[in-house]
Amino acid sequence: MDEREPDAVTDGAFFHVPAALPRGRHGLSREEVLAAQRERAMIAVTELLAAHGVDGIGVRDVAKRAGLSLSAFYAIFADKQECVFAAYDRFIGVLLTRLVEVRAEGRSWEEYVHDVVAAYFDTLAADLVVARAFQVAMDALGAPARARRRESLTAMADLLQAKHRDWDADAAAALPASAYLAGVYGVRQLASDTLDDPAGRPLAEIAAEATAWVALLYGAAGQSK
Repeated sequence: MDEREPDAVTDGAFFHVPAALPRGRHGLSREEVLAAQRERAMIAVTELLAAHGVDGIGVRDVAKRAGLSLSAFYAIFADKQECVFAAYDRFIGVLLTRLVEVRAEGRSWEEYVHDVVAAYFDTLAADLVVARAFQVAMDALGAPARARRRESLTAMADLLQAKHRDWDADAAAALPASAYLAGVYGVRQLASDTLDDPAGRPLAEIAAEATAWVALLYGAAGQSK
C-alpha cells in the first residue's frame, strides 16, 4: 500500500471517533466494545479508501489503522467490501437525513430546491474525506457499489418528486420520474468531478450553478406551501 498518511475524517460529520478503551478492566459491555470497534473500522476504511482507492488497501491495512487485531476485525465484518458498504450506508443515511430535514413550510418550490441542493453540497463539504471516499473512490468496487448508488440516488429523486407534488401536483405530474433522477444524477456527477479534482472549482461555486438549472429542470414556480 502507498505509504502516504491518509487524511482523517471530521469527527461528528458522518462518523464519531470513539474514545480509546481504558486499560485493564472496564465497565463496557461487549456490545459497546463491538460498536466502538465497528465505528473505528468504518472510519479507517473510509480514510484509506479516500487516500488510496479500493485496490490499494486490504483488511490488514484497515485493521492496523483502526487499532484492531485481524480477529477483532473479522468479528465485525466478513471482509473489506462489507466494511466499505457499511461505511457507505452511514454516509448515505446522514446525507438523506439532511435532505429530509430541509424545511418546506412557507417556502416557494424554487426556494426549497435551492435549499435541498445547498444542503447536499454543504453536507459533502462538512467532510471532504468521506465525500471523496464515497462519491469517487467507491465506484471501483463494481456492480454491487453501483447498485447501492442507484438505490440512494433514486431515494433522493423520489423525495424531490414527492415534495414537488405537495407544491403543484399538475406540474409534478407533467414530469416523469426519470426527470427527477436525471437532476439528481447530474448534481451528483458535478460534485464527484469536483471532488476528484481538488485543484478545480470549489464545491460552493458548483452548488450555486446547479441550483439554478435544477430548479429550471423541475419547473420551479413561485407557489408557497
